[in-house]
Amino acid sequence: MRKFFQVTLYLVFMIISVAEVKADSVEILKKSSEAFRSIAKEALPAVVFIDVESTVEEVAQQSHPFFGNDPFFEQFFGRGWQQYDQEPKKRERKQRGQGSGFIISNDGYILTNSHVVENATKITVTLADDRKFEATLVGADPKTEVALIKLEEVDDLSIVELGDSDSLEVGEWVLAAGNPFGLSQTVTAGIVSALGRDETRITEYGNFIQTDAAINPGNSGGPLLNIDGKVVGINTAIMTRSGGNMGIGFAIPINQAISIKDQLISHGKVTRSVLGVYIQNVNEEFSEIFGLKDNSGILISEIVEGSAADEAGLQGGDIIVEFEGKPTGKLGTFRNKVATTKPDTEVNLKIFRDGKYKKIKVTTRAMDVVSSNELSNEIDELLNEIGIKVTSLESDEAKALKIENKKGVLVTNVEEGSKAWSAGVQPGQVITSINRESISNMTEFSDTLEDVKDSKRILFLISDGTGSRYLVINLD
Repeated sequence: MRKFFQVTLYLVFMIISVAEVKADSVEILKKSSEAFRSIAKEALPAVVFIDVESTVEEVAQQSHPFFGNDPFFEQFFGRGWQQYDQEPKKRERKQRGQGSGFIISNDGYILTNSHVVENATKITVTLADDRKFEATLVGADPKTEVALIKLEEVDDLSIVELGDSDSLEVGEWVLAAGNPFGLSQTVTAGIVSALGRDETRITEYGNFIQTDAAINPGNSGGPLLNIDGKVVGINTAIMTRSGGNMGIGFAIPINQAISIKDQLISHGKVTRSVLGVYIQNVNEEFSEIFGLKDNSGILISEIVEGSAADEAGLQGGDIIVEFEGKPTGKLGTFRNKVATTKPDTEVNLKIFRDGKYKKIKVTTRAMDVVSSNELSNEIDELLNEIGIKVTSLESDEAKALKIENKKGVLVTNVEEGSKAWSAGVQPGQVITSINRESISNMTEFSDTLEDVKDSKRILFLISDGTGSRYLVINLD
């Protein structure tokens, strides 16, 4: 009997404990739900729907004046026979696009993605209360996918508070807000899956926050919010095989966007900075050889003579461990921090040299941009069709990337979804030959492209610092 009472008492205690655990779990879920509800209530009024109208120029198919487009004649004369004596006619058509954005100031500034508003002839913004207004484009920066638009003389605007993306940590709760598939005022929840993603090829200056909060077409330009309801990123892209969310989305860190936004307001464009250093990541071997306690930091392998770094007293072999009081992160992250800093800005670096830490001030300089603007309009149009921009190996951008090639041209940008992107061309690579013809500089690059511009395929020999490989660009 005593044993029976002991077992009964044990079961009673177990039931009570399970009930308490269940009650605690429910309470935690309720608090999470309240937090999400509070964030949505505060932030969604500042999230806007952006409708964009643009004009696209295309070549119109021409018909023979007597026989029209009858396929019977095509069997004998081939495709395009009806245009043999006619100049191709170009026509314009209207194209529409949609996306999201969020209001960041009472005077009407709205942050969004560059690809949402690029080439826009008309931008219509729908507020959370369904009021519609036309917006003007302040500026866009395709290299980071940040754009800024503005509403004029609109009252009663709700704004969202900007947070600090540098303080984000993997595992934190985040909410993605926007208008996926045109469904306005939508919010999804997830966590920060990774930080500092610079290998995505989405933009030239990638430093993305990765999240599993559902991001779908139409979410582009909407805010990524932390648990305090502050914006920590701009929803930009997804990695998908189906066209919809697969749990991997990317957002631009808001700190990077703020830097771009400030330049767009001041100048309408972005000018990037360089220090004038050749750099590489610090690995375990370097840490051991240089006497550094961990593998963090950016190793300076060489200084560009006469550069800002040279004048500040930086030396080859220095390891930069902090930029403006914060860890440098990986090479791509550090490069982005420098590039998005305004030129002629004094920045504080913490370096490790000869076993000791030292602080150095460096004043950034504007990057010398030598691009396809050097080329003829015809070659520039071909590069646009291929989807790349290039620069000379003599430019500061090439020097800052420590390009070892002495001959060729540097690829500075690859448009997502373009022919070059599909072939595997990436920013930072060097084109050293075209159709087996070696090229040394921009002039030879232009001349060689001129010779092959009518080809159906172009063969690039690409060098990425680890080796060379051929890539075929199909122009059909």
